[in-house]
Amino acid sequence: MFPIWINILIAVGTFLFMESVAWATHKYVMHGFLWNWHKSHHAPYAGVLEKNDLFGLVFSVPAAACIMAGIEYADLRFLLWVGIGITAYGIFYVLFHDVLVHQRVKHGFRPEHKYLRRMIRAHKIHHKCTTKDGAEAFGFLYAPKKYEASAYKPKNTKSASPSPSTVTLED
Repeated sequence: MFPIWINILIAVGTFLFMESVAWATHKYVMHGFLWNWHKSHHAPYAGVLEKNDLFGLVFSVPAAACIMAGIEYADLRFLLWVGIGITAYGIFYVLFHDVLVHQRVKHGFRPEHKYLRRMIRAHKIHHKCTTKDGAEAFGFLYAPKKYEASAYKPKNTKSASPSPSTVTLED
């Protein structure tokens, strides 16, 4: 069993690593062989749930498995902290992506922080492309500075990548 500070480092490290896992999954799985699930997220929807929400269930399996194995087996206790890191990432994802960006829970919050605005902008740019191919900005909790309003230059692709003047936080 590790000291608590190592366990916390494992959870934080897992949380940070999950952005890379989510980016790769978004680019190569969601915009790849499981586009059939993800395309519902790039189209207008009227209901509470969309087919894309199945990914939340898929991502919950390794988190739950790690937590259960870490609790059940003392030699694998570190997996509890891996599961906590995955779960924390999932919570942040839901709060940022579903609540803040897509407002699946209606609120009046308008972010003023430059980083949050950059993240929202990158995600809105990602959604301008409604096809499997041609999208950009696959991160969920990280966006490079190039997505700041003053720095963005669209890709030269057939996708509907907008110019800075056509993407607002309200799009």
